Amino acid sequence: MAKILLQTTIVSVPDDWHVGRFSLLADELRAAGHEVTARDRDDPVGDDSVLSVLDTLDYDELWLMAVDIGNGLTPGDSEGIMRFRARGGSVLTARDHEDLGLCLYSLGTLGQLNHFHQKNPEPGATLDDPDNPNISWPNYHSGANGDYQPVFAEMPVHELLRTSRTSSGQIEWFPAHPHEGAVSAPPDTMFARVLARGRSTVTGRYFNLAVAIEGERTDDGAPMGRAVATSTFHQLADLNWDVDRGAPSFVTDPPGTEIKRDPARLETYKDYVRNIARWLTPSNAPEAVSRNETTSGRERRS
Repeated sequence: MAKILLQTTIVSVPDDWHVGRFSLLADELRAAGHEVTARDRDDPVGDDSVLSVLDTLDYDELWLMAVDIGNGLTPGDSEGIMRFRARGGSVLTARDHEDLGLCLYSLGTLGQLNHFHQKNPEPGATLDDPDNPNISWPNYHSGANGDYQPVFAEMPVHELLRTSRTSSGQIEWFPAHPHEGAVSAPPDTMFARVLARGRSTVTGRYFNLAVAIEGERTDDGAPMGRAVATSTFHQLADLNWDVDRGAPSFVTDPPGTEIKRDPARLETYKDYVRNIARWLTPSNAPEAVSRNETTSGRERRS
């Protein structure tokens, strides 16, 4: 069992992507046996009382929903998160199109995995989603909210994409979104790898869905916590698991019906969520310690 902080980068605003719009994710993590604290920022301009001191608190994982437009983390918050990783805490980040979640750029290596419009632009980036003229690149159109997109796993298939629910043994479908962001594994970063790619339904262009970090070390040589960077928080939002849950009023894209008509593929996708939570669990968490003590010959994480 891990102690997970599920946190957004905005204060609680009813007509926005507050943490209540990720309630199904929180429920799924709790059902898997994890202890979950779900919260929004508590200060719109100053340091967040939790993120800024995260390294001193009793959390194993941070699932950070970067739903801001660029100012979601103060320097103090970013430093707290980086210290958290430096002491072995694990992090999942999720952003979206253009500069949504731009605050992630301040998180060291995790920032370099994320490409935005203003900072760290993706090489060869072009406009992909033509239905939203107010949204610029990156904005990969993988499908409608409420529909599925096919997953093209990178070989060898990472354990995060394994499942016993398909004949291939792989998770084959993710929730879709009309305008996803961009993530990548820098070629000179040996500890980062792309997990899977999606494909634009408009241009046919392939784009990365998630990148995993394992084996990164601090300047002093100490092992840092694992991390996962995803192309969009819509892979994890209530709207994209159940469109009847609704969305902020500024979301005008017409929803799809595939998940409602075929929920079995969503249940398979949830194995991916459970896999991430398990993979991010540090070796000193109670469940991980028990598992390591009873499994001979398995390499322990430092």
